[in-house]
Amino acid sequence: MNTANRITLARIALIPLFMLSFTQWPAWLADNNEFIRFLNNYGLYIAVGIFALASGTDKLDGYVARKYNQVTNLGKLLDPLADKLLISVALIMMVQADMVASWAAVVIIGREFVITGLRMIASAQGIALAADRLGKWKMVLQVAAIIAVLLGNVPFQWFTSVRVDSVLMLLAVMMTLFSGLHYLIQNFKMLNLNDM
Repeated sequence: MNTANRITLARIALIPLFMLSFTQWPAWLADNNEFIRFLNNYGLYIAVGIFALASGTDKLDGYVARKYNQVTNLGKLLDPLADKLLISVALIMMVQADMVASWAAVVIIGREFVITGLRMIASAQGIALAADRLGKWKMVLQVAAIIAVLLGNVPFQWFTSVRVDSVLMLLAVMMTLFSGLHYLIQNFKMLNLNDM
């Protein structure tokens, strides 16, 4: 297994650590365990760090794969899967913690299901649908919005009364919808749906 794929797998491996850190454990468990008490007090900040680190590896594995000619079919499968898992897990846990509206999570996760379905249909027909620039901007906005919401609008609250975290999440949802529709329109015509 090459270095680029190892970086992608490390991103996937960070997801359970994010979940462990993000979870607010029951008081009876925290009372009897120093580590759980530490997680209840500081776990959210650790979760933000893990999420930011995992998100950063998305660019790193792509750079390594291209620079050292390590582009593989496994990498093409794992890289988008890792992104979708990371974003989806973060949003689901944030909805459970009442930090994000459920409709926003449904839009973002639903878009990924639709685009993945389109790519699977295309792949079955021997067509490779590449990610586009809007999809990359969508990912950047989603990551920025999730980090801002996890931090509770810090540091923006020190400079403005505007809920920048909420604005970023709204922009992420809008970009998710726009990029999804653009991707569908651009690529749907390439498919031969009569064969299905």
